[in-house]
Parts: sequence; structure tokens; C-alpha cells
Amino acid sequence: IHLWKAKGQEQDVSAGSTLIFHSIHIRNTMKFNALAFVAVAATPAAAFGPATPLSMPATGSAGSSSSSALSMVLEKPKTLSKLEVLKTQSHHLEAPLREQLYTEEINVSKDAMQILKYHGSYMQTNREIRGKDKDYQFMLRLKQPAGELPADLYRLLDDLSANMGQGDLRATTRQCFQLHGIRKGNLKTVISSIMNIGSSTVGACGDVSRNVMTTPAPFTTPEYHYAREWSKVFAQLFRPMTPAFDNIWLDGEKPAHEVKWASEVDQYNIDEAMTLDTGRGIILPDSVEPLYGDRYLPRKFKIGVTVPGDNSLDIYTNDIGCVVICNDAGELEGFNVMVGGGMGRTHNKANTFARAADHLGYVPKEDMMELMKSVLASQRDHGNRDVRANARMKYLVHTLGIDNFRTLVESYFGKKVQPWRQTKEWKYMDWMGWWDQGDGKLFYGLHVDNGRVKDEGEFRLKSALRVLVDKYNVDMILSPTQSLIFRDIDPKDKDGIDAVLREHGIQTLEEVDPLARLAMACPALPLCGLAQTEAERKMPEYIGRMRALLDKMNIGDEEILMRMTGCPNGCARPYMAELAFVGDGAKSYQIWLGGSSVLEGRTAFPYVAKMKWDDLESTLEPVLAMFIQQKQEFETFGDFCHRLGADAITAYAESYTLGSVTA
Repeated sequence: IHLWKAKGQEQDVSAGSTLIFHSIHIRNTMKFNALAFVAVAATPAAAFGPATPLSMPATGSAGSSSSSALSMVLEKPKTLSKLEVLKTQSHHLEAPLREQLYTEEINVSKDAMQILKYHGSYMQTNREIRGKDKDYQFMLRLKQPAGELPADLYRLLDDLSANMGQGDLRATTRQCFQLHGIRKGNLKTVISSIMNIGSSTVGACGDVSRNVMTTPAPFTTPEYHYAREWSKVFAQLFRPMTPAFDNIWLDGEKPAHEVKWASEVDQYNIDEAMTLDTGRGIILPDSVEPLYGDRYLPRKFKIGVTVPGDNSLDIYTNDIGCVVICNDAGELEGFNVMVGGGMGRTHNKANTFARAADHLGYVPKEDMMELMKSVLASQRDHGNRDVRANARMKYLVHTLGIDNFRTLVESYFGKKVQPWRQTKEWKYMDWMGWWDQGDGKLFYGLHVDNGRVKDEGEFRLKSALRVLVDKYNVDMILSPTQSLIFRDIDPKDKDGIDAVLREHGIQTLEEVDPLARLAMACPALPLCGLAQTEAERKMPEYIGRMRALLDKMNIGDEEILMRMTGCPNGCARPYMAELAFVGDGAKSYQIWLGGSSVLEGRTAFPYVAKMKWDDLESTLEPVLAMFIQQKQEFETFGDFCHRLGADAITAYAESYTLGSVTA
């Protein structure tokens, strides 16, 4: 029986619910009793989609009376999950990894592999190589707040990938590079080299704050400047503090250079803000990790920062999304804050789902770091640590509802979160091509298919980038769509840069299919252990087939935002797309429709399960035919699908005759 128990009252929550909220009296560091709500499981959900939010018993009016009504402390359950135990016994992310790196095996143990994630690496095998012995190798992911890639760092990565990796680089959907194919014996050399040049892999993976994203456009306006700057502030604020990284990779020494972004935000006194203890339960009694403690977070934690109107980074997919708010003079006033976004789900588990973030409210700049700490503490203390599939903050926000989640945050914050400020309508821009930066310099956005930087035949992107870096000392920014931006270009170098790209077989922007510009795919096979089918290697074929189908139906001018993943975990953010292919078996995809063309505020819905590779045209032609016949003026494909819904589209498709409709 699932009951609310508060102040002597009992109330049914939901028939069949797997959610229990315990109302418990606890004594916090401020020495008084207060009511705490602890989520211990996820809400049941309709097939393929999110559940109807449960109603939370009132503790006052929605979104009110937080600071005195609730106090939150970290309550460790009587029994911890195996992974939670491993984290507490790791000596803040050091054991058993340190010992495992010196064994003769080419792999590390399962426990060491879990700890290694916090250091930025996953152990992988090539799943296409059959044999008794697995060919273990390691993927290494960098931490690059705001996606910034200095020229000297690219030179290093280029050399490391050539000499100790598989020879290429992979731009991720969170604005950082990955290196694949690193052997265990080379990990220390690779990671220490990255640390010593002033970069990092710390927290690129694991149950901590991941790479902080921002709009990649390097405009010099105040809003864009603050977006870049505060993404680095948040990266520093939530960085793991354990000495394990220096101990393992640098033998206890400090890096030759501190991370570049740290010096760029020195003026914010971030360490002081991090450890500021207001007595409301944010700061833990842990001398090493005052924010994370020895258990860190229940799951990964993602942050994005942008300016009003610029949704080039999928702001609604983050645990926390921040929107810079400036006054008419260009001075920073504060931030609009959204919470509870996330893409991961599991096939056939209806209590897992993708979710777009909710608007939490507006916060003045002087309170912003404390607000961010308050949100993190809310998830740290009340996220689901028992069921990892339901451990992301989106489930906590979904279960409580945004008003009650706001109340929870305010109990740590000690202040009211102000109402969300209305701003510009969202637009999606990939910032490709040549642009005036605003300071007399230019920037150039270079489309990269699925983020793969490689040399293959006449296509020699990796070599081209090295030439540009060596000749022009070009600094780059990785975009949220796996592409690259060259920044701070002297106008006199524009023609030379264009020439280098042409000489290395790189298409001009005009030659890139708009469908390809809008598309993303995760790496999937052969290295990802979670992949159920192809993604990166299949997406170019699907783009070509979709192009042929659109042209055949005389709607070749339609630009449809498509994404593909090899499994349901959502690394390429498929559930925000207008059309998504989500791997659900060998040579099979789920089809999702109805995401926003500007990636705003909603997820797509499932349309077809188990579509075989060869059935793309027969599956999607009826949907496109209905779009031709019933769309409204200027309506995008995603908005059309969202308006009509799965039932109407399915009914139309069942009676449709292939080849019967063209525009």
C-alpha cells in the first residue's frame, strides 16, 4: 500500500504506483526538527512516455514556505547498492583503480572500470572482433567547458590520437573531444599530457557534473561573453576536489599548468563560494568533497548556459539550463533557470522516459552560485540511489512537480526563486559558415558529419585541422552538433583557410545537404558496449535515402531535424528531434516523431517500434504524404506531427497507398 504519511494523515497516492514518499522527522545541523521528503522509486509511466505526475500533498501553497518548512540532510539508507558502496570505499575515486593500472592485464576490473569513469575514461572492446580474448582498449573524454579548444591542445590531441589512439578524434554532443583506441599501458601518458598542458578529463564521465555546455557562437556581445564565462564558473564550482587525479596520473604532483578556464574566472572567488556554508545542509561534513561527499551524485549531472533566443545547445535537455539575462546597457542581471531535462530511457521499462526541462524561475547574479549548489544538493540528497535507471534529477522533478521541486530547492537556498522572466522566442542555429564576430574578427563554422575528425581517402579533415592550427594558430570551439568553429580569424586569412579546406577534400557549406547539417548520430557500434545497432555508420545512408524520398515527393526544400542512436540512452538527444531513429535491436529502429524544430520544451513521441533497416521509405512515406496534404502554412514537420499525434498519423498510414501522393 502506497501512502502519504504526514502529520497523522494518510492518503492514497496512486493505484499501482511504485513510488513511496516517506515523511520523516530528522534533526539537521541547525538543531531543529523539520519535514523531509525522500523519493525512493520512480513513477509508473505510460508505454514509451512519461507518467502522469503524482500530486504531492501540500506543505503550504505551491512553491511557497520552503525555507522554514523543510530542511534537508543526506540520509544514508541502511543498505547501499553495490555501486554506492564502491564509491564510498574508493577513497574519493582512487581505489581500486590505482592498483589496477599496474597489473599485467590489458584490462581493469569491473570495480576499477566504474571509478575510471570519473577520470574521463570508459573501457571498451571492438565488438566486431571475435575470439576468446577480448581486445580491451579505452576511450578518453576531455572536459572542455564552453567547448573551447585552444590551438596547443588540438596539436597535442592530434599527436596523441595518432601515436597512442586509433588515429582519429570524435567530437561529442556535449562540446568535447573523445580519443578512442588507447591501450591501458598508455593511459597514464595520455592523461598526464592533457593535464600538464592545462586541460583535463576530470569529471568528463561519472556521477558528477559533466562538461558544461554553452552556445558555441563566439560573438563579443555582453550576453554571449557572460554565457561563456559563467559556463566556466559552473564548471569550476562543481569540479571534483579529490586529489585522486593528481595522485594517479601525476604521481601526486600538481599539473605543469592549471586548467585554462580556471584562470579566466579567478575574479569570482569560486572556491570561497563553493565552501560557503549557510547552515542549510548544502555543505557536507567531508573535508575532501564538501559538495559531493564520498558518494558523489546519484547519476550524471548536466548543465547548459545560453542567451535568450539561442537554442543551439538543446538547453531543455539539461539537468540545469541557465539563460543569461542582461539589462539594456548589456550588464548582467541574473539568469533564468530551468531544471529536470534528460534524454536517457530504457526499452520496455515504462518508468524511464526522456524529459524536457521545466522553468524553475529567475535568480539574480549574486545568488546564482548558491542557487546552483541548492539544486545540486536537492538531487544529491533526494535523487534515487537505489534504482540507477531512475536516478537522474528529471525523475525527481517529474515526481514532485516543478512547484514542489522549487520548494525543495528553496529549503536549501534560503530564498524565494523569482518568477521566470519572459525573453525572446527560441531559434535553432548551428552557426555554420562565415560570421562577423563583432570585434573586427571572423569565425567560421565547419560542418563535421557525426563529429568524426579523420583522414579517409580524399577526405582529410584531421590533416586540414593540423595545417590550420600550425599555420594560423587557430583556436576552435566544439559545437553541440558535433561540428567545429574556428574563432578569432583575421579577415585577411579567410581565403587562405578556405583554400586549405578545399585542398583537403572538405565540402563547402553550400555543398552540405541541409539534412546532414541538422543530423546527429552517436558512435554506437563497434565500440559502444550499449549499442543495439548502428548509428554513426548508418546515418549517412539514411540521410541519402531521406533526401531521395523527399525529392521523389516534391518536398525537397523541407529541412527535417533527424537524429539517430544505437540504443535508447539518448546520447545524440534523439527524443528532441523532429524525426528520430532509436536502435531497438539488430538492424532495427524505433521511430520517434514530433520534436520541436527549435528544440523547445517538449519531447517527441514513439510512432513505430522495430522498423527494419530496409523499411525506411515504406514507413515514412505515409507520414510525409499526410504532411503534404494536411500541414498548415509555414508549419514544420515536427510541429505538424506534434499537432496531429500518433493515433491520427497511424490511422492515415494504415489506409495509405504507397506512391499515391506528391506535392
